[in-house]
Amino acid sequence: MKKIMLSLMTAMVMTACTGQQSDTASQNSDKEFNYVVDQFADLEILRYKVPGFESLSLQQKQLLYHLSEAALMGRDIFFDQNGRYNLAIRRTLEAIYTNYKGDREDPQFKALETYLKRVWFSSGIYHHYALDKFAPGFSPEFLMDCIHQIDAKKLPLRENQNVDQFMIEIAPVIFDPGVMPKRSVQSGNGDLIKASSNNYYGGGISQKEVEDFYAQMKMGKDTISPISYGLNSRLVKENGTVVEKVWKVGGLYSAAIEKIVDQLRQALPFAENDTQKAIIGKLIEYYQTGDLKTFDAYSILWVEDTASEVDFVNGFIETYGDPLGMKASWESTVNFTNKEATKRTKIISDNAQWFEDHSPVDKRFKKEKVKGVSAKVITVSMLGGDCYPATPIGINLPNADWIRRDHGSKSVTIENITEAYDKASQGNGFSEEFVWSDVERNGMRQYGFLTDNLHTDLHECLGHGSGKLLENTDPDALKAYSSTLEETRADLFGLYYLADPKLVELGLLPDGEAYKSEYYKYIMNGLMTQLVRIELGKNVEEAHMRNRQLIAKWAYEKGKEANVIELKKRNGKTYVVVNDYPRLRELFGTLLAEIQRIKSEGDYAAGKNLVEGYGVKVDPELHAEVLERYAKLNLAPYKGFVNPVMREVKNSNGEVTDIVLDYTEGYTDQMLRYGRDYSFLPTYND
Repeated sequence: MKKIMLSLMTAMVMTACTGQQSDTASQNSDKEFNYVVDQFADLEILRYKVPGFESLSLQQKQLLYHLSEAALMGRDIFFDQNGRYNLAIRRTLEAIYTNYKGDREDPQFKALETYLKRVWFSSGIYHHYALDKFAPGFSPEFLMDCIHQIDAKKLPLRENQNVDQFMIEIAPVIFDPGVMPKRSVQSGNGDLIKASSNNYYGGGISQKEVEDFYAQMKMGKDTISPISYGLNSRLVKENGTVVEKVWKVGGLYSAAIEKIVDQLRQALPFAENDTQKAIIGKLIEYYQTGDLKTFDAYSILWVEDTASEVDFVNGFIETYGDPLGMKASWESTVNFTNKEATKRTKIISDNAQWFEDHSPVDKRFKKEKVKGVSAKVITVSMLGGDCYPATPIGINLPNADWIRRDHGSKSVTIENITEAYDKASQGNGFSEEFVWSDVERNGMRQYGFLTDNLHTDLHECLGHGSGKLLENTDPDALKAYSSTLEETRADLFGLYYLADPKLVELGLLPDGEAYKSEYYKYIMNGLMTQLVRIELGKNVEEAHMRNRQLIAKWAYEKGKEANVIELKKRNGKTYVVVNDYPRLRELFGTLLAEIQRIKSEGDYAAGKNLVEGYGVKVDPELHAEVLERYAKLNLAPYKGFVNPVMREVKNSNGEVTDIVLDYTEGYTDQMLRYGRDYSFLPTYND
């Protein structure tokens, strides 16, 4: 719930602002660094640099190395969570790709190659944003021919299963649009669990059975500091009884979790301090036991560690993929502090109480005393699981509201990722096509990089950390709408304060005009340009996209009478025009107050009405226009990354003398290597 994904508009038009340019040496090295790696379907693959890595101590590098290995060991977990046939399909396609003897320029093979690349990117057969199943561009007959060419020992067959039986089982999952069609159904009046094809639930279980199971589990339990029920398990029905299968050593996903634990143990001797050792040790204990109270203890240790330069996230964290917002996907990031850029976020966190006190929300929902808000800018060195290849640009954890209330939160902005987006997007023609005039373009050119990162800082550091639940409000009360509403709340907090004179006073913005760059970009993206990520005729499904449309569309509708925002036509094309920026800020504040009330009171009906009323439905005429205009630019609306290769350098005695980074590995090579070296789970984890 506390992850900010890069918006399409940010990715397309990010340009460095005045005073944010790298020095000459860095600019020269950029000329030699190829940020763009590959492009296919609706995806572009980029690289990211890890500046400052060479200056770290050998101890820190070795710590990063083992934490990075742990970040890769759980890769199969996320594939399996996204669908029970994902590992079988990925391994089959990889076997075909590496053993195919036919014409590799054949259109059917090229289509299979693209399909495989998409499966790698989305960790399964479902689009990582739209959540729909991919339509393969190759035929079942071609797949059958390919499978028959391969030694059966190289295929992921079940015990005593022959190739033909395997094809009968797997072909409908790939080719039939009516079989397991959507990874997760996030809203609607039907049974969300039965309509979703993810692997968080099984055995024919219904939504009512899930809700009843956890309602019973919560009954009579601690409501002041509740554990995150269901976070690390699959819920299934066996012999008519609902049971949890916990993800832990000795439980579900044990083979991969054991490898993660092994690397965490190897990281322990290189910990920077005793606190960090205790954090890693507690995470190992959690993986061994699956005890969610231990996870809370780990989270408290982690959030209170603000001294360590090296940091990481590893575990079952975010609940976006579960239609009920309870079960978490596996993810990992490994990073170290960007000390210079962190000066910016330190100013924000040092003033957290001022921002809380001056928020436009009702006093009943404000924190009387903001505790433990820490924020920093980080340089990421490895991405894994639900953070790879598509990655957030900011993270705020832990997710448990009571831990945030009593112990604080830790926020990060991942600036080497935003810099990679910036470098790769310059001069792509997007702003010329969609931005109303040179006034807005020049504003984004001058302020865009700064205000993008500052909005992320405010979203993560203060937005997610603000407000409080009323006593006895169930943290799961908003159900399927929880993630969208939480991202809406954090975005609104950041937007509202971007225009506050306090930011100029604190030296975070150069003047009172800078915020307009982010306001314009946000509204244009929410109303128009993010639609390029959606297939014509489809609704908005992904939580961050719903959040952005909700805010932009609500502000547009509520500001109509005062003409705050317009959709203007010029030469047959639609453009967003913001006529009254101060009034737009007032609208953001009004909506923020209502979203906070909904969260604090657990008002499910009001939250549902806002999301369904503003965040889901798409204007088909405007959608078609945006898609047509965007297609002419030959750009990919989604972007992700390859990781650098991290290698140990050893002397003749086998002692590690250095850790070095290699940026030359391509997308296909990396994915095949990961499939070969970091694949530990059995194909079928029933």
